[in-house]
Amino acid sequence: MTAPGPAPRAKTTPEGMNALLLRVAGDADRDAFNALFLFFAPRIKSYLMKIGAAADLADDLAQEAMLRVWRRAKLFDPAKASASTWIFTIARNLRIDAARRAAKPDLDPNEPALLPDHEPEPDQLIDRSSRDEKIRAAFSALPPAQYEVVKLHFIDDLAHSEIAERLSLPLGTVKSRLRLAFEKIRKELGDCVE
Repeated sequence: MTAPGPAPRAKTTPEGMNALLLRVAGDADRDAFNALFLFFAPRIKSYLMKIGAAADLADDLAQEAMLRVWRRAKLFDPAKASASTWIFTIARNLRIDAARRAAKPDLDPNEPALLPDHEPEPDQLIDRSSRDEKIRAAFSALPPAQYEVVKLHFIDDLAHSEIAERLSLPLGTVKSRLRLAFEKIRKELGDCVE
């Protein structure tokens, strides 16, 4: 990235840079942007190389930074920061994003966690269906008070204390009913459920 020549001295003051950026923001002034580009692009590249970017990456990031300056110039507020601070912040953020992308490994398409589950075999489907029917029958055989507590806990996802409050029962009674329900279910199901 080489500049055809230095920007005029009068425009390189902080106030001059602010004015150029405000012209880009207000009127999409290409001459003002060109002056900003000629002044900042080589400095951004140098800055990025000083903080560890390779020359080609620094060149790409400097151009991307200046493109963002063009696109986002309307967001510049000279009351919050000078043009140089605003532009170098954009460049620094692009460098951080590039470093994060480089540090993130690519996903392995053969990673077991990313592969879809195997379809169950027909005999497994029959076994599951039979097991599910036994579970439903075991729950249906519970006394209504125990069934209600189990339903509130596992289907409505309520905590023991919430069940006690909803049913106006002592917490110990809720826990007892759950324990008794599980004992009955275990007896009904036997080895059916792991």
